[in-house]
Amino acid sequence: MRTRPEVDALLGEAWLPGEVFGAIIAATVQINMTRGRVEGSTASTKWPQQRRISLGRDGSLGVAEYVIVADANPPHCVLTGVQLY
Repeated sequence: MRTRPEVDALLGEAWLPGEVFGAIIAATVQINMTRGRVEGSTASTKWPQQRRISLGRDGSLGVAEYVIVADANPPHCVLTGVQLY
């Protein structure tokens, strides 16, 4: 899994609570294990490769957005953004 620089910067912030950091890492593990087809993720109607997954219990912490790059060699996903609540 790859991440955009904005996501890397967020993960490096000292103020980021451990619960949020853990939820983002857990989401990346789920995305990797399912090759981007996380149960409960939502896909964009215009671009189905773009997906969103809730962070935390019942989405209480925010939303992570990622893109499935299936035609790359090797196929991978990119965590493109995190919106915290």
